[in-house]
Amino acid sequence: MTDKQAMDAFRDTGALLEGHFELRSKLHSNRYFQCANVLMYPRVAEKLCREAVSRAVKSGKLGKRIDGVISPAVGGILVGHEVARSLGVKCIFAEKVQGEGVDATGKPNTVLAMRRFSIKKGERYVVAEDVVTKGGRVQETIDLVKAAGGRVAGVILLVDRSGGKVKFGRIPMFALVKMTPETWTKEECPMCKAGSKPVHPGS
Repeated sequence: MTDKQAMDAFRDTGALLEGHFELRSKLHSNRYFQCANVLMYPRVAEKLCREAVSRAVKSGKLGKRIDGVISPAVGGILVGHEVARSLGVKCIFAEKVQGEGVDATGKPNTVLAMRRFSIKKGERYVVAEDVVTKGGRVQETIDLVKAAGGRVAGVILLVDRSGGKVKFGRIPMFALVKMTPETWTKEECPMCKAGSKPVHPGS
């Protein structure tokens, strides 16, 4: 699969949207990847995730042993399942629970926690996610693995929309699609200044 074929899959399924969006990071953008739209199609999702895994494995940076794949809920769960299928290992996920305080919109803050699964000391996991902009949920997932005594072999993404800015220390990261979107703070956003109101995709 070429980069163009991967991007075409997102466009053809309506996963690449254009408009005025407020991202989970609170930044505003004129483009948004709604990966749920491509993940509705299992065979397409399988092909995209298999290609992402293939590129990660061919890099030689994952190491020879992978014990499982872990994803942050909710968007990453289907990606994690397909990545685990390609790697031939188990798939688990971290869930959102209520944290302390509220966010900028007044909603309770959420954090990730292990509720249904456990990680054994020394196990090596790949973290799988659909899209990252700042990488906060992926970093939380990495921290959960480490706190349980596990190790993170790598991060596999469908879309890195950070423009290459997101890094996870020495942990290798592999993204099927990489892009540098236009993003602004609420105060800087030209669409807000023009009177447009952002929508919150996926909420």
